[in-house]
Amino acid sequence: MSQFTIEHTPADIVKIFPKASDLFKESRIDFCCGGARPLSDVFNEGNFDGDAVLNELNVAFENWQKEDHQVTDWEAIPHTELIDHIVHTHHAYLNDELPALGQFVTKILRVHGTNHPHLKELHHLYNDFKVEMEEHMIKEETEVFPLIKEYEKNQDPKLLTHIKEVNGDLEEEHASSGDILKRMREITNGFVPPADACNSYRITYARLADMETNTFQHVHLENNILFKNL
Repeated sequence: MSQFTIEHTPADIVKIFPKASDLFKESRIDFCCGGARPLSDVFNEGNFDGDAVLNELNVAFENWQKEDHQVTDWEAIPHTELIDHIVHTHHAYLNDELPALGQFVTKILRVHGTNHPHLKELHHLYNDFKVEMEEHMIKEETEVFPLIKEYEKNQDPKLLTHIKEVNGDLEEEHASSGDILKRMREITNGFVPPADACNSYRITYARLADMETNTFQHVHLENNILFKNL
């Protein structure tokens, strides 16, 4: 592929060019939950300079193609292998990070909340996100993922119908969690700490940004590859 156009979807672009996720994140273009819409729709509905976004995207892609990259074709691997990757990489990350980062979010509210009132909303948002994702991951690991692995073995049409019904709920939960992340980014000025921020404040914002990146990639693999290819 030599050039991306407005007919491509963000999800398909990220499959080909993983680093596009960074550009989309900076531009606040959804490539995971709402990533299946063509860029023409995204540009029409949002306040975007579509030509500038496409130009930056294609220049970055052209430069990236000149480098030596080993990109995993997630669509080509078995569902079971993709599920194991999601669980051992993304779920494991969140299981470790959510409790630890929550302590930092609480700490900066306690210390800086008076002068930075948005930290109270951040605290509420973070804890909503934490509860949603923990319950979501439990549901995936105990109910949905085992069903997908079983379907990969026996290809039972009834089982597939059931999986797709359950997946609808999962994708709605993904959208809800994605909305929380977007709001957190909005009220924190893109996770950029204020000039008077202490080290804990800066660490909290940096870790929130890392969590956002990891979660968007996590949801992209599930919505746009695993669930889509059943």
